[in-house]
Amino acid sequence: MSSILLGLAALAASVNAHGHVSGIVADGVYYGGADPSYFYNAANAPENVGWAASNQDNGYVGGDQSTYDSPDIICHKEAKAGAAKATVAAGGTIEFQWNTWPESHIGPVITYAANCGGDCTAANKEELKWVKIDAKGLEGGKWAAVEMIANNNTWATTVPSTLAAGDYVFRHEIIALHSANNANGAQNYPQCVNVEVTGSGTENPEGTVGTALYTATDPGILYNPYGGATTYEIPGPALFGEGAGSGSAPAPAPSSSAAAPAPSSAAPAPSSAAPSAAPSVSAAPAPSASQPATQPKPSTLVTSSKPAPTSGSGSGAAVAKYGQCGGKEYTGATSCADNWTCKEQNPYYSQCVESA
Repeated sequence: MSSILLGLAALAASVNAHGHVSGIVADGVYYGGADPSYFYNAANAPENVGWAASNQDNGYVGGDQSTYDSPDIICHKEAKAGAAKATVAAGGTIEFQWNTWPESHIGPVITYAANCGGDCTAANKEELKWVKIDAKGLEGGKWAAVEMIANNNTWATTVPSTLAAGDYVFRHEIIALHSANNANGAQNYPQCVNVEVTGSGTENPEGTVGTALYTATDPGILYNPYGGATTYEIPGPALFGEGAGSGSAPAPAPSSSAAAPAPSSAAPAPSSAAPSAAPSVSAAPAPSASQPATQPKPSTLVTSSKPAPTSGSGSGAAVAKYGQCGGKEYTGATSCADNWTCKEQNPYYSQCVESA
């Protein structure tokens, strides 16, 4: 019995090692995202806006060129289109809510949009062409992923006001760079959701197919984040129009709209119903000229509806799969769960990897 419990604990820790988008808030309305645990039980999965993928371990794709050339880089492993869609006005805001994210996984946060030219629930991901509408990397010594963690694991993207109305797939992504100073060391975490954009915008820019977004040797993919790095070149195509610098962590403001509940192991709510409780977020710095105005927030605030972010390991517990297990100034656990091996990626970071 004890071995079973230990196994379950290790599995739970591995699932929490990285993260996925558990839901979004589009113009103040909450929509559930895909729950990876339903990937092999699609018949019982609730309809939601997120693309389902086989990332039950909250793991990554990318790093090596063969993966960047693979359809898995588009919306994650074996991703299938969501059955529902959210709605947002051009010029409005979408908040992407991650269930968790480890502090060690520093890197940029990027959002793309691809016009489906019709119903996105039947879209062929390999034909979608992606336009980068939001990107933030290293600014003032702080990584965008760390900023996202500090704001309740939530990232807000402003939809360009000139974007043409239509059905889109939004591709939201964090690229973890903690091992990117090694060849094939970058880790991509793409997450896709279906969104209908409304309004009078007329721009429908030509995008880039997902398998051409990155190469393994791009300056923002093969990159050393250590040793006092102060600059970073965000990989991928150029940023579209007014979306430049639009990404930010949201600051709270009153609103009558409903927002998301805290993530849990329960199935996400269908997109037609909005949960009643709102997550608390930390106040973000006042937006600069390159940042959007703060979007409306729910009126009912609670002290905290998500657990405080952690690195996923304690001094007395086994480190989860793919978690940090060593490095300069690291003080956490050094033994890996499930007999995985703690492998040095660089002097600042060692990671639990599958034993050879």
